[in-house]
Amino acid sequence: MTPEQVALAFVEAVNAKRLDGLAALMAEHHVFIDSDGSEITGRREMHEAWRNYFSLVPDYTIHVREIFSRDRTVVLAGTAEGTFAGRGSAEAALAGGDALLPDNHWSVPAAWRVVIEGDRVAVWQLYVNPDPMRRIIDRMNTR
Repeated sequence: MTPEQVALAFVEAVNAKRLDGLAALMAEHHVFIDSDGSEITGRREMHEAWRNYFSLVPDYTIHVREIFSRDRTVVLAGTAEGTFAGRGSAEAALAGGDALLPDNHWSVPAAWRVVIEGDRVAVWQLYVNPDPMRRIIDRMNTR
């Protein structure tokens, strides 16, 4: 696969919430870098981090609008969106047993820097303004 194909396969796995697919596309020493600069290193650690994130934002979706690449680095530009699970479990929300509240939905411009090694993602770095998400979390925590 080309670096662009690997990056887009990773996006597809994220959008489908396929944890095993994500793990299969991560290098063993995979590094996730969040927009605040914090890092999580390791395939196993990121598998668990994605599991937790999908519980928090069960409908998280990445929309890629543009792709730029040079050598083994791919930059994806677009939007990220999702809804924070406000009540009950994320599984219940997805199954229709507990609706995701529209007030907890967010959509933000986003970009990702993806470094590919072989056919695996070695670095997944997110660039996003987290303020819209923080405002929702702050509101949810004050209820």
